[in-house]
Amino acid sequence: MQIVIIGTGFVGVVSAAVYASFGHTVYGLDIDEHKITSLKQSKVPFFEPGLSELLTQQQENGNLHFTTSYKEAITDADVVIIAVGTPSRPDGSANLSYIYAAGESMAPYLKENAVVVIKSTVPPGTMDGVTQTIKEHTSTPLHFASLPEFLKEGSAVADTLKPDRVVIGSSSEHAKKLLSELHEPLGAPIVHTSIESAQMSKYAANAYLASRINFINEIANLCEINGAHVQEVINAMGYDKRIGHHYWYPGLGFGGSCFPKDVAELASYSKEHSLDANLFVYLDAANTQRIQIKWREYTQLLDGWQGKTVAVLGLAFKPNTDDMRVAPSLVFVPQLLEAGALVRAYDPKATPTAKQLFEEHERLIYADTITQAITDADIIILLTEWDEIVQFDFSKHTEKEKQQWIIDTRNRLNKATLEQAGYHYVSIGS
Repeated sequence: MQIVIIGTGFVGVVSAAVYASFGHTVYGLDIDEHKITSLKQSKVPFFEPGLSELLTQQQENGNLHFTTSYKEAITDADVVIIAVGTPSRPDGSANLSYIYAAGESMAPYLKENAVVVIKSTVPPGTMDGVTQTIKEHTSTPLHFASLPEFLKEGSAVADTLKPDRVVIGSSSEHAKKLLSELHEPLGAPIVHTSIESAQMSKYAANAYLASRINFINEIANLCEINGAHVQEVINAMGYDKRIGHHYWYPGLGFGGSCFPKDVAELASYSKEHSLDANLFVYLDAANTQRIQIKWREYTQLLDGWQGKTVAVLGLAFKPNTDDMRVAPSLVFVPQLLEAGALVRAYDPKATPTAKQLFEEHERLIYADTITQAITDADIIILLTEWDEIVQFDFSKHTEKEKQQWIIDTRNRLNKATLEQAGYHYVSIGS
């Protein structure tokens, strides 16, 4: 079949490449000419393992094409998937203008019985508006569906090829059949729901995972008061099959492009419907406050930052990506500089992104290696648990002449080894 993905951001590009790998003819459509030119050369503006190679392979096979022309892409399309951005407004609600613009632009070129799909994360009810927008510009019989994505940055290609489930929301039997056939090669359970349930399932999944992060941070706060160790607590409670050992990440809160945005949108959606005091409103506020709370604790513990050399290890919000949206480094680096510290920052992939986000500063140095970052440092702060950082042998680089601190905000380093080497070790929840 012929498939069009409107929007060539993270979700759109990954989806286009994977659908093309199934042998379908796929068009990635975007009005950004510079982005399309780059994608034709298999260059993506973000780091995602395996993606560039897959783009090259599928374009060489002739299955994958990129264009700025709605007419070229959509005229013969069986499935048109909207995967454009839905940035947050100041009040936390989703800006749906790109969704509606895509609907209006595609309408004149849609063929009979084409399936129009929203893959972008949108609040329930959005499809009604998109349907109305399209019907104002065409009388062609169409089918509509929701197809939420559940990708994780850093493993998006693998997640798309081996998903836990595929959720298809539609009341159209034709749409259900076509989209089920499209995803059959994945071998994953296919869950059929209403459009509204499909859209809500994406929010519910992300909000639940975010709530686990917030929950264990609250437990960690109590552990720091009473002498318990949060990792021991996680291990003990994880044997309960209702709870499990998985997905407990005490730290500085949740970041990235999805969790903060989706929780904020749920909070805004709740307030819009007079549910002002629910869990999502609290989650949004608690996560926003988390980093500043820990910043104040570290500042007091270290008696300030003035004149100290601080190695910041990890700038991306998580490993295996260069995405810095809502990353702890966005708070720590500027505040360290403002507090008078010399900052040496290291990240294996996100340094180019950081240079675009942070203003140049005489006390901000981007290190090429971990060793360069930590040499002579008074304080080492681990913000992102890249494998090479976690596996680094810090014990070989202790400065015996000075008091050195390691602040492990991811609880991934070995406390006993570091303290034996002479470091003062600080973690989360102990």
